[in-house]
Amino acid sequence: MTTKKEIIKTDNLNLWYGEKQALVDINISILSNKITALIGPSGCGKSTLIRCFNRMNDVIDKCKIKGNVYFHDKDIYGPDADAVEIRKKIGMVFQKPNPFPKSIYENIAYGPRLHGIKDKKKLDELVEKSIKVAALWDEVKDRLDESAMGLSGGQQQRLCIARSLAIQPEVILMDEPCSALDPIATAKIEDLMNELKRRYTVIIVTHNMQQAARVSDFAAYMYLGKMIEYGETKQIFENPNEELTENYITGRFG
Repeated sequence: MTTKKEIIKTDNLNLWYGEKQALVDINISILSNKITALIGPSGCGKSTLIRCFNRMNDVIDKCKIKGNVYFHDKDIYGPDADAVEIRKKIGMVFQKPNPFPKSIYENIAYGPRLHGIKDKKKLDELVEKSIKVAALWDEVKDRLDESAMGLSGGQQQRLCIARSLAIQPEVILMDEPCSALDPIATAKIEDLMNELKRRYTVIIVTHNMQQAARVSDFAAYMYLGKMIEYGETKQIFENPNEELTENYITGRFG
């Protein structure tokens, strides 16, 4: 794994919410242009970990972090790190689709405008490109001025993916992006993930092990805030090294 380019790396990452420790000595190297799935039972620290990758935990009261998170070998918690710039490079898609109560066009244009792009032609191009990459263009190209709230759940989630792409990130974090969707919408998001990894690095939290097996190149099994095992998905699912991983994969617990 070391021969390939790593984009995010943690070094003995620990996190506490008040007195409760949620992450314990996490060491992981995420490779670029791959899909990495974080799996494990509810409350094991999966979402907490990906929120460390773009400093989303900064907004939580009494959250304390020790250790390092490197993005392109720079510590994103270092004194000269810019959280806004980090979130521009490392985008996030949440469990429940959360479009803004604005038009489809404005949902996509909002982020680039915030980052200083005012030119209408540039915005038009960016909106079209982002929606096309998110495999939504054919469904919405004639209704860009209509409210995003009129889209189906699956379309809203692809719109949220397009919105995260519009600010031109390098990494896309997805926190259970399909848990609120039906099987058809889920299949579309999974197909989209495989397309996205050509240009981006994708990190997905999922409670659905079949999904992790289908879409990811690498998988990390977490339990009680610890990373129990991390490796190529095929190896994790077919020949895990740790008994805890095997018990979870085979459905003995979790």
